[in-house]
Amino acid sequence: MFTRVLIANRGEIAVRIARTCRALGIPTAAVFSDADRNARHVGAADTAVHIGPAAAAESYLSIGRIIDAARASGADAVHPGYGFLSEDPALPAACHDAGLTFIGPPARVIARFGSKINARRAAAEAGVAVVPGGEPDDQSEPGIAAVAREAGFPLLLKPSAGGGGKGMVSITGEDELEAGIARARREALATAGDGTLYVERRIERPRHVEVQVVADRHGTVCQLGERDCSTQRRHQKVVEETPAPRLSQGLRTRLLTAAVSVARQAGYENAGTVEFLIDGTGDDAGCYFLEMNTRLQVEHPVTELVTGLDLVEAQLAIGAGHRLPWTADEVVPRGHAIECRVYAEDPAADYLPQAGTIAGYHEPAGPGIRIDSGVGRGIDVPVHYDPLLAKLAAVGRTREQARQRAYAALGEFAVLGLPTNIGLLRRVLAHDAFVAGDVHTGFLAEHGEALVEAEPDEMTMAAVAAAVSVAHAERDRRSAGEGPSAGRYPPPAIASDRPDAGVWDRLARWRLGAAGD
Repeated sequence: MFTRVLIANRGEIAVRIARTCRALGIPTAAVFSDADRNARHVGAADTAVHIGPAAAAESYLSIGRIIDAARASGADAVHPGYGFLSEDPALPAACHDAGLTFIGPPARVIARFGSKINARRAAAEAGVAVVPGGEPDDQSEPGIAAVAREAGFPLLLKPSAGGGGKGMVSITGEDELEAGIARARREALATAGDGTLYVERRIERPRHVEVQVVADRHGTVCQLGERDCSTQRRHQKVVEETPAPRLSQGLRTRLLTAAVSVARQAGYENAGTVEFLIDGTGDDAGCYFLEMNTRLQVEHPVTELVTGLDLVEAQLAIGAGHRLPWTADEVVPRGHAIECRVYAEDPAADYLPQAGTIAGYHEPAGPGIRIDSGVGRGIDVPVHYDPLLAKLAAVGRTREQARQRAYAALGEFAVLGLPTNIGLLRRVLAHDAFVAGDVHTGFLAEHGEALVEAEPDEMTMAAVAAAVSVAHAERDRRSAGEGPSAGRYPPPAIASDRPDAGVWDRLARWRLGAAGD
């Protein structure tokens, strides 16, 4: 398809793109900042180009440096992954001017859906319902206030640019409106450089459900099913699954049809996601367009697990001008898949991002388990970028089997040296409401006290760190053919008085990654 693909990203998504390219026989080039010289994605590609200092604005967000890196590496295509420049219409425009293929939708489509106001209007033109509210033409404080009063309280003031809930302000009554508009505009300017606002009615306990769409340049638009992304913290997704639980078939049909209509009306190309807020579970439930993400989503592995498709491969094929090799009728999802995002953050400290060196790292494996990661032992987690370390996805014949597999695998997932949310993820999967599929966007806030626990005390952490250190030493001796534990790693998980008992035997009740069990 291409001579070489430059991956304009970092972390697990860069590793994941490189893996598909390698399977297709396409050489790749990575980019890296000063903070990522030893990062895993650098070694995952066939070659790598340094693009600047650690600050994202001077490296991963610099279109000029990305284009220069593509030229220097001999690439003829650029894949943006997600985040960073993936939804900046200036990148595909720059690629076009440089004679490079951009693996994603056209600049005009990215620009249209980059404005949430224009996206709402595009959905309305496609005959798809949007969240009740309004897009004030008059962006003065009185103009926004008038639209807000017409929409009714409670409501949300949202920035037209940006995303991830940044700059969104909840208003419960008239007395909060003036200050709320000022705050929303201030935060919108700070995060996206654009103070344009719009208004949405606040739906209580909504579900956030999205539809994966793929479209080629020849008019084919295909939906690959929906994903429930309702388990969120601060409007950032934490657990995603497909198919969405507790969704009637009539509602599912409406959802999938609406997503295809939006993509077709917009003249969409490549992979994208149409997002909705769902109010209810039956055929007559409210189903409202929320936004469209014009890129690959973090949670795309669950769709791949149930469909057997490789979405990055599809992106590359579409970028090369090929037709989709399948239609929606030919894609038959099988089973259920759940993904958990593993972050370097402290849930007990309001999900504060963490940075540092990973002292110990162990990924689980087993039937139906997939790990997408961009880290390993000895890797530095810098302060400059998103704290996502890895994604654990589990697939099963049923939702319950997928849930049990994910829960068990998280118990074997260990990241030492800095706090993570692994314990929180296990408690989410074990919670009665999640087991029943009764999730909504306020799930973590509603059950926070039961889900968020403080980190273990210093003595406990010291004991585990010492155990891991000894375990690594035993493994090194085994690799060298030395010592009584050679060829016997990992040792049994049962305490033993044998002279050659391993460190885990001596600790008796400890198990790697048990996360507080």
